[in-house]
Amino acid sequence: MVYSLAATTLTVAAPIGCDTSSAEGAERSTADASARAGVVVTGDDDEMLVLEVTAANRVVVRLPRVEVGQGVTTAVAMMIAEELDARLADVDIPLADARTKGSQYTGGSNSVSSLYGPARALAATARARLVTAAARRWRLPARTLRTRNTMVVAPDGRTATYGSLTAIAAQVTRPAVSSKPKPASRHKVIGKPTTRIDARDLVTGEAQYAGDVRVPGAKPTVVARPPTLGGKIRTLDDRAARAMPGVRAVVRVAGGVAVVADTFHHAFKARDALRITWAPGPLAALSDTAIRSRLRAAVPPLGTAPSGSTQVTGEFEFAFVSHAPMEVLTTVADVRADRAELWFSTQTPMDARDSIAAAVGLPPSKVKVHVMRGGGSFGRRLNFDFALEAALVSKAARRPVKLMWSRSDDLRHGQMRAATHHRIRASHAGGRVVSFVHSTASVSESWEGEGLAAQGGGRSLAARAGRVREAGPLPSDSGLYNFGQLSGDSGGVELEAIPLGAWRSVDSGTTRTVEEIMVDEIARGLGKDPVAFRRTTLRSKTVRTVLDKAASAGSWGRALPAGHGQGMAVHEEYGSCVACLIEIDATDPRNPRVTRAVMAADVGTAVNPRGLEAQLMGTTIDGISTILRAGLHIDRGAVREGSFADFHYARQRHAPLHFEAHIMPSKGEPGGAGELGVPAAAGAVANAYARATGTKPRRFPLNF
Repeated sequence: MVYSLAATTLTVAAPIGCDTSSAEGAERSTADASARAGVVVTGDDDEMLVLEVTAANRVVVRLPRVEVGQGVTTAVAMMIAEELDARLADVDIPLADARTKGSQYTGGSNSVSSLYGPARALAATARARLVTAAARRWRLPARTLRTRNTMVVAPDGRTATYGSLTAIAAQVTRPAVSSKPKPASRHKVIGKPTTRIDARDLVTGEAQYAGDVRVPGAKPTVVARPPTLGGKIRTLDDRAARAMPGVRAVVRVAGGVAVVADTFHHAFKARDALRITWAPGPLAALSDTAIRSRLRAAVPPLGTAPSGSTQVTGEFEFAFVSHAPMEVLTTVADVRADRAELWFSTQTPMDARDSIAAAVGLPPSKVKVHVMRGGGSFGRRLNFDFALEAALVSKAARRPVKLMWSRSDDLRHGQMRAATHHRIRASHAGGRVVSFVHSTASVSESWEGEGLAAQGGGRSLAARAGRVREAGPLPSDSGLYNFGQLSGDSGGVELEAIPLGAWRSVDSGTTRTVEEIMVDEIARGLGKDPVAFRRTTLRSKTVRTVLDKAASAGSWGRALPAGHGQGMAVHEEYGSCVACLIEIDATDPRNPRVTRAVMAADVGTAVNPRGLEAQLMGTTIDGISTILRAGLHIDRGAVREGSFADFHYARQRHAPLHFEAHIMPSKGEPGGAGELGVPAAAGAVANAYARATGTKPRRFPLNF
């Protein structure tokens, strides 16, 4: 632990994952005190959470994660408020700038689980020191004091705000009361459904995004991009654009031609006035049909089925899908000869800083990255191609810029979920599955462009090969179901210039979806009800519990009109599990509507059940979209879709008329939840559609 006093601020910092008990008695170091003027004790805090209590009685936690709508700032504020006995309204959660060491990775649904222990230990230690400070001031036994509402209370009713105690607390080296976090039985904040701490700012426009940042001299910037992926400039005539009002600069970049102007209106007008002839990209002769054919051919063979068994088989196709976060990608960049400073939303700020430094020819120590909140991500902001581009434009234009990718830019040139092909064979004999084989093929990049390469995801039920997400527990090696011998392999189709990126739930969003479709088809082949079959075949009691909850809450098996159907699917990952029941109206099979969604989840301790419900609702919309409506077409090397007018993500009219989420009580450590529901929701939507129409859906989205 490190305790610092800078002016009137008490700072308590803890390394993420540290053992706080070993540091509670740490003595102040006079050598460290001389490192900075006004600091009593300091140390290396490169990998640390930082908690400050200011003289104004604000509790400030500098968070080494990014808020992209998932509610992590609210969850961490609740952890801090719980252990500090502070009012939630007194807790502020600014986002930490890019650091030089440690991890600032936001992904793999691991933010809450990785911060739960360190954040509570941090706040509990701060509380112990503040109580000790009050005891010294009042000359009372520390054990007689209580804390509430961001203050210490004496037995006679006297109170002292935390802010008024910071100077004394900074001198405390051995707290007089316990600094251990509370047991769950004493939690008053954690586990209580809580409105987001930034809710008012979000709905009133006070929330600040990269587009709201005002840097002196930073001018609006847009880029003219090639019509095909990976296209190059053959000729450029920018004379008309340069002569237009408000235009400050026109510069070439790797992705096209950037226009810097006084307003975005001026920038877009000048961009459209550029006269560019383009050389086609490397995929100009390729369209969806050929890509699907290559993927089908790249799936490894399934091998020989067990003798004497009956086979249930299926082949499935998934289209490319854009992340399409609601806030378009925006970066403010100020690159000078000797330094650079950038403002943008990123899930990987340290990697971004290092890559930007290399691209502009500066040492990383001279590049400062300010992490901004993001208006959605779903994995898109793991990559920072847009920030790299802004830095290079700023350097070339020799001025600060505010570069914005339009919606069309991101749909047609941004990262996307890879198209995949799946081949599955389940073999059953004597009423049980004795073998399950799942082989896949996925589009991959034959080269890595600027930014991050595509990131891996969770493993499927059967496949042993493939990339693995670096954070969060994966499904059991022995499988989610008692399906005998599990096997599988993976192949790939390399396509130059296809920009791929991790999409919410990554590999599990397709592999586990088709496996849940196959479970329904296996049950049908055995003459069993899909839920009853799962209940007797699932290996995990916890998964059976969420399955039973979703089935009972959703009235599984109830009578429905013709053309309507129910579907069920389950998923286990990130130390959590979920079941989803979907009801669909497919009386018009070409225009189906999900009418009801019921989810049940066990994520261990749910820090904020209201936030968890929002995450599950979001994954339901993702499942509806990617199964029924939303995909990207490749036409002769170009992405056809360019806006929400033709990238058909679910709108309000496609959302369930009824949604409910059931959070199972648990005393376990928090698991992951942000991506958990996608495979279950997608699988349940597909299964509901199959039951409603009597078909076997194989190609997704269905309207592709």
